[in-house]
Amino acid sequence: MVVEVEITSLSTADSPRISGIDQEHVEALAVVQSPLPPITVHRSTMRVIDGLHRLRAAELRGQRKIAVKFFDGDTADAFVLAVESNVTHGLPLTTADRKRAAGRIIASHPQWSDRMIASVSGIAPGTVAEIRRRAPAEQAGTAGRVGHDGRVRPLNGTEGRRVASELIAENPQLSLRQIARVASISPETVRDVRNRMMRGEDPLPQRGKRGGGEGVASAPSGGTGPTVVPDRDAGQDRTAVLKRLNADPALRFSETGRTLLRLLNIHTISAEEWDEIIDKAPPHCGRIVAYLANECAEMWAEVAVRVQRKVAETA
Repeated sequence: MVVEVEITSLSTADSPRISGIDQEHVEALAVVQSPLPPITVHRSTMRVIDGLHRLRAAELRGQRKIAVKFFDGDTADAFVLAVESNVTHGLPLTTADRKRAAGRIIASHPQWSDRMIASVSGIAPGTVAEIRRRAPAEQAGTAGRVGHDGRVRPLNGTEGRRVASELIAENPQLSLRQIARVASISPETVRDVRNRMMRGEDPLPQRGKRGGGEGVASAPSGGTGPTVVPDRDAGQDRTAVLKRLNADPALRFSETGRTLLRLLNIHTISAEEWDEIIDKAPPHCGRIVAYLANECAEMWAEVAVRVQRKVAETA
């Protein structure tokens, strides 16, 4: 609900912007003829969460009141909303602002995963991880981290894999999701554990091997073993992320950007569609398909590493 409040009753303290407001931006907003969107205010403190420049523009216009949407929550969540709002629209936060904000969110929400904090603060997950490493020990977080999907995953997946392997051995009829919930690991990791057990391998990947991390299966040697299929929730999450990417002008209006979007969109099919593809793959083509799938996985892994490195270098 939008209400009008007295400008003098609002506080502008605790902004995520280190350098304060941009006066040129304020003056540009002040001459806009159409009404500006409501600002967001933390109800309990009356602090402006989002819309400081709009507030200053209203003052410059000589307004006594301004349209406000209230946020009900604690101070830490109000700061998170302030950062997220200023990353997604309006005058963007500087890199220094975003890194500083990420450090503060790590302190207030240590249970959040690096990717979750990165999505809020607008920096790379690797940069968040580096900031977390430099943070005091008490800010490092718990034994698990909360991801985008709200699920808690352990920092060390070894125990989760061990529990999953025991559950699979004792109750092979349990679904991936049931085991994942009990073991506090992702369904993809459960699938990898099950695949390893079916091949007679140790469910715990050896250290230093590619794909030994949480939620990622290692590539079978020779390219003939089963591959890991994304679960339904992961597919839906990728679809939501790609929807945002598809709307990005930097990608939509360049040939290389459109090529990248086409390649990424191929992988948004559901778990059921993957199952159907695998089930209907002709047996005599199985080894070739598995080989090419692993080759593509290797190629995408290299793309991921190089893109993350580039993001980290520019962050």
